Amino acid sequence: MTITDEKQLAGCIDHTLLTATATSGQIKQLCEEAKTHGFHAVSVNPRWVALAAEELHGSKVAVGGVVSLPLGADSTKIKVAQAREAIFAGADEIDIVADLAAIIEGNSPYLSNQLKAVLKVCRSMRPPVLLKVIIESAALSRQQKILACQIADKCGLDFVKTSTGMNPAGGATVEDIKLMKENAPHCKIKAAGGIRTAKQAVEMLEAGADRIGTSTSVRIINEFRELQ
Repeated sequence: MTITDEKQLAGCIDHTLLTATATSGQIKQLCEEAKTHGFHAVSVNPRWVALAAEELHGSKVAVGGVVSLPLGADSTKIKVAQAREAIFAGADEIDIVADLAAIIEGNSPYLSNQLKAVLKVCRSMRPPVLLKVIIESAALSRQQKILACQIADKCGLDFVKTSTGMNPAGGATVEDIKLMKENAPHCKIKAAGGIRTAKQAVEMLEAGADRIGTSTSVRIINEFRELQ
């Protein structure tokens, strides 16, 4: 994707606030910034989905809720319940952390069944809710990344996402974006984790990402504006 203007860049960004210390005032500010700059969505913890939905009602900004953040180690039953609760609270999109043990051990049936169970909830809604799976790419080997992408692609998920941004292994890389794009051809790609500059954001999008997740969205837009 070639980024030609500020509006196009903003429309690719999920404006994120997932810290445990986030307050209602900060969530309201997040939503106001998203409306002001034209970000695609806000991404918030389950605690704040209803508030974000209320603040963004009538706007074009989507509400994203996270499931099983940051570890991904919850049971399928818990993940399904979390997704359903977030959707009923007003989430338009769900970002779920994959079961990393299943990826590392090559347990394709477990991961597939879990993703399908959550996807079923998302697809049962009208309109359907988008589902993105976070594979924590920096913590995986090349073959593990390929396996995760192939499973997500086969299950019919909407997006494969690089990272939570909370794993010590690191976040998104251009190389991982290209690898994910190649091995999940029917999915869109979301780059997240460590993206803090306009240069990084543009590089990720040019490498094949369709969406950027970042908590420094406003700074990125301001930097991009100065570069023009």
